[in-house]
Amino acid sequence: MTSPQAIVFDVNETLLDLTALDPCFEEILGAVAARGEWFATLLQAAMVTTITGRYENFADLGVACLESLAHRLGRRIGPGDRDRLAREFVHLPPHPDVPEALTTLRDHGFRIAALTNNPLAVVRSQLRNANLAPLFDEVVSADEVRRLKPAAEPYHHAADRLGAGIGDLLLVAAHGWDCAGAQAAGARAAFVRRPGQAPLPVGPGPDLIVAGLEELTARLTA
Repeated sequence: MTSPQAIVFDVNETLLDLTALDPCFEEILGAVAARGEWFATLLQAAMVTTITGRYENFADLGVACLESLAHRLGRRIGPGDRDRLAREFVHLPPHPDVPEALTTLRDHGFRIAALTNNPLAVVRSQLRNANLAPLFDEVVSADEVRRLKPAAEPYHHAADRLGAGIGDLLLVAAHGWDCAGAQAAGARAAFVRRPGQAPLPVGPGPDLIVAGLEELTARLTA
């Protein structure tokens, strides 16, 4: 794969470790597995709003999915539970390979951005609390164009912000649907095999599949 002009990173699960929320979900909903179910439901809700041509704030969708899951599990949640999840969501730790990889890519002259469905205030807090904010040239939210990934608009918006053509943009994500969205928009995509994640079983597949960001960095800087 030829070297991209700019690289955009998905945030949730790709850069930040959502398993840090497991104790929160165990206490609020009574099961560690509820965290995975909640996030899967959230992604499904985001895609439905996109496919049907509506827009919903990703954070609001997260609250709605939490309340729906609690109802299905027969649990009662209150404002304190919602506030706790929101607080812990912006204090997620980065995966261990993230800081060095971002630093190395910057040192090699790549322009890099974070691209997420999270509202801008949320992702800025996430990156600041994870000590990653100084490593990005741009922080981009789908909320700015009122279309959630995997719609084409967020990827084009990220390319514009980085001053790159969409074909010179590489999306890095741990989600096959995100990679597919970027490719459909005209960008390239690298899939990161985070635990429990796999490429989509249909479609052309990502341009690059790596075990982690160390391998990605090695491939892009060789």
